[in-house]
Amino acid sequence: MAGQIPGEYATVNGIRLHYVRQGRGEPLLLIHGWPGFWYEWHLNIGPLSGRFDVIVPDMRGYAYSDKPDLPPEVGYSDTQFAEDIRALIDGLGFGRVRIVSHDFGAVWTQRFARMYPERLEKLMLFDPPYPGIGARWFDLPHVFHTWYQIFHQQPWAEDLVGSSRKATEIYLRHFLSAWSAKKDLWTDEEIAEYVEAYSQPGALRGGFNCYRAALRGGMQTSGDLTVRTPTTVLWGDGDAILPYAWSDRLPEFFSNLTLKKVEGVGHFMMREAPERVNAEIIAFMAG
Repeated sequence: MAGQIPGEYATVNGIRLHYVRQGRGEPLLLIHGWPGFWYEWHLNIGPLSGRFDVIVPDMRGYAYSDKPDLPPEVGYSDTQFAEDIRALIDGLGFGRVRIVSHDFGAVWTQRFARMYPERLEKLMLFDPPYPGIGARWFDLPHVFHTWYQIFHQQPWAEDLVGSSRKATEIYLRHFLSAWSAKKDLWTDEEIAEYVEAYSQPGALRGGFNCYRAALRGGMQTSGDLTVRTPTTVLWGDGDAILPYAWSDRLPEFFSNLTLKKVEGVGHFMMREAPERVNAEIIAFMAG
């Protein structure tokens, strides 16, 4: 990324978070997943800012935010991320917010919704990991798509992927392409933004720590797992890593749910079909 990094910083929950903010109106948070950071929403921020006060953070461990050197199950648990969201909206002076998220962002915001339902007006998730998926991640033949989750457990994974900018580019480009319905979607300019973000000291480790936390007891798996906030789930029919068939148990975990199948898109629908996604967000969040 050439020049100055766009955005602002806030010190919340003991860490410094980078975020981009644009627009006026009701607060709307856009929460990235892996491999992501604020920029994955770059085709959404402007259009949504005409209706909302849009806040798009880099979450802990990612891109231009702090990357705490803590055991993953402590520093990168879903509870810590939920507390970061709470602390950020406290710091910005918001009572209640609306949130759109996907991938790990959807995991963190589900935890936020269960911990602080009074702070959440509405929730929209894209192809979300949720408790109803269970062990299907590692069922045959899907396990051949999830090798990276085991790779990310290795203590040398970030050193290998970060051994050069070219290595980082090859790794990130693989997932951005493989998980999109259209394989040549991403431009070289966009890929360069991702490489720059993940070349920040500790950024690869921070992202990988989320996977380490997930397999080391850092995610809520017991107790009341129901999200009661009004929730719309958009699920792409071309997502290779989170197949649409996995949406089957959503009603067991979301008591106020609308599910919509989005045809012709994969895992990154905010980038793959931005106009449709922006329209869906506005219709649900402003309605």
